[in-house]
Amino acid sequence: MIKTGAPADAVSFTRELYKQNHGEFGVMTGFQDEGPVAFAWITYPLRANTNYGFLLVNGQPRIINVEDLKLLDTKTMKQSFQFKDLKGQFPNVEVWPGDRDGKIWPNSQTGPNGGIQFTVQYPLINGCHACVRAGFAIFNWNFDARGKFLGTTFQGMIDPSLR
Repeated sequence: MIKTGAPADAVSFTRELYKQNHGEFGVMTGFQDEGPVAFAWITYPLRANTNYGFLLVNGQPRIINVEDLKLLDTKTMKQSFQFKDLKGQFPNVEVWPGDRDGKIWPNSQTGPNGGIQFTVQYPLINGCHACVRAGFAIFNWNFDARGKFLGTTFQGMIDPSLR
C-alpha cells in the first residue's frame, strides 16, 4: 500500500484491521461518519465465500466487526416466539454473517441518553452456507453519546420474502 501511495492513515488502519482479524487482509472501500461512531465497508480480496465486511469504527473500541456473531444478543432472539416458531419449521436454523456488499447501508438513529444505534440484519440459514434462507434477524448495535459500545439488542425477525 505504501509503494502505491496510500495515505499513512489508510496503511495504519489496514494494519490494525489485519491484527484484529488474525492475519486476514482487508481494505476500507467505503466510509460514513455518523457522529461519535462511523461505519466502514471492507473488501477482503482473499476470501472464498464473501469478499465484503462491515465495521463500526472510531468508537470505543476503535474497530467492531458486525460479523462477530458472539456480540449479538442471540439469547433474547432464541427465547422469542418468532425464533421458536421458525426453529420448528427449520430445525437447523442459525444466525449467519451477512453479505455486506456495500450497496445497503444500515439504518442509524438516536439511541437512549443521546447515544446512537445502528440497525443491522443477519440471514437466518437452515444448516449450511448454501442451505435454505429462513428469514432475517434484526439487531441494534448500541453506543452511548461518547461512542462507547454498549452491546446489541434483538429487534425481531422478518420473512425472506418481505425483505
